Amino acid sequence: MQLFLLTAHEIHELLIKKEISAEELNKAIYARIEAVDDRIQAYITRTAGKALDQARAVDKQISNGEKVTPLAGIPIAIKDNICTDGIKTTAGSKILSNYTPPYSATVVKKLEAAGATIAGKVNLDEFAMGSSNENSAFFATRNPWDTSRVPGGSSGGSAAAVAAGAAVCSLGSDTGGSIRQPASFCGVVGMKPTYGAVSRYGLIAYASSLDQIGPFARDVTDCALMLNAICGHDPLDSTSAKQRAMDYTSFLKDDVRGLKLGVPEEYMVEGIDPDVRDLVIKAMEKLESLGAVVEYTTLPHTDYALPTYYLIAQAEASSNLARYDGVRYGVRTEGTGDVMDMFMKTRSEGFGAEVKRRILLGTYALAAANYDHYYLKALKVRTLIKEDFVQAFKRYDLLLSPVSPTTAFPIGEKMDDPLQMYLSDICTISVNLAGMPGLSIPCGFVGGLPVGLQLIGRPFDEGTLLRTAYTFEQNTDYHKQYPDL
Repeated sequence: MQLFLLTAHEIHELLIKKEISAEELNKAIYARIEAVDDRIQAYITRTAGKALDQARAVDKQISNGEKVTPLAGIPIAIKDNICTDGIKTTAGSKILSNYTPPYSATVVKKLEAAGATIAGKVNLDEFAMGSSNENSAFFATRNPWDTSRVPGGSSGGSAAAVAAGAAVCSLGSDTGGSIRQPASFCGVVGMKPTYGAVSRYGLIAYASSLDQIGPFARDVTDCALMLNAICGHDPLDSTSAKQRAMDYTSFLKDDVRGLKLGVPEEYMVEGIDPDVRDLVIKAMEKLESLGAVVEYTTLPHTDYALPTYYLIAQAEASSNLARYDGVRYGVRTEGTGDVMDMFMKTRSEGFGAEVKRRILLGTYALAAANYDHYYLKALKVRTLIKEDFVQAFKRYDLLLSPVSPTTAFPIGEKMDDPLQMYLSDICTISVNLAGMPGLSIPCGFVGGLPVGLQLIGRPFDEGTLLRTAYTFEQNTDYHKQYPDL
């Protein structure tokens, strides 16, 4: 039995029947990591000792007849911008290459409380700024389906680890598509919950009004189990919503009859690869054949989403990254002159090119002479974009679209053209600007590379997303296909 190919809910059944042990499972995942990670390069830090200690504790509970959660003993990879007590957390940056947090993020504490084991910390674009994982200060993670191609970004390590069987589930963060796009490129399920549904306490901030932690999983059931563990109000996060706890697995019903699904015309226009568009249309037709009503609709301010996003996100990044100055924590350049010289050299040497580019853009937009013309105007347009969704959801239960205009592109192809790289997120960034939940589910392959279907829902209506995705999954087999490593 290849344990690394099983879902969390399949593994849970084996654990409670005592057909396998949590220790055996975690050793199997670590054997898989050893076998494939030299080619995938998902992990920055491995924590085998901690994972096995956690697994043995779960085995003891089971042997004592105690009831355990569906995530007990399940190895989970954590994106390396999510703080872990006593485990190095780099955010993929040289400037934090020596940083070990003295505390864990709320989501990590919740997973550990559920009995999950921490397999390690996985790679990302530096400070989550990127769409390909090539901006990491350490190495570029590769796509398990074709190691000459990117896994997507910024949560590429999280997606690649799950797709490769080097973790059963993982956590990522999504600021403009950084969960959904890698999920699409790597052929797994990835979800960005509603802004405020999951605590951001302990997430190293990129753009605080856009960032959201969410899960990667092999199927929709595992995604729901992960949401059960990580969602909920957190007094440590001032933006955490006071929502009642719910069991997201209760929405896993093979039934979309009566649901009205809208397809924004702006996401299906020129610029979307025709083969990708064809697969999304086939997915629409599949849902229609299962009883849903599917219609084309419009989000009229979509054309303004990209510049709006990059002004707001970079302005917030400029502010958030000001704290990395070599004084309090992180790397400090030695052999400098006065304090100002130390600041400048530490930041110049500690940040990569893409991070510097975004800090400069954000600082420019926030300058007193430019604030009204750029940042304030972007905030006003953001309101218009959100209103587009409000109007659409008066008519539709969900919106459908491609996740990305293309499949995974070759490593190095877009590194010298930032605009083309930014366009990779054209279908996802509006969801963050509006604070909506979004999910990517595999819907087919183009040239052997996965393609994701994006589902977009009303705020805090993750249940309808899960129900629709589960129905699609139960009537297709894309989620059962694995890369040949």
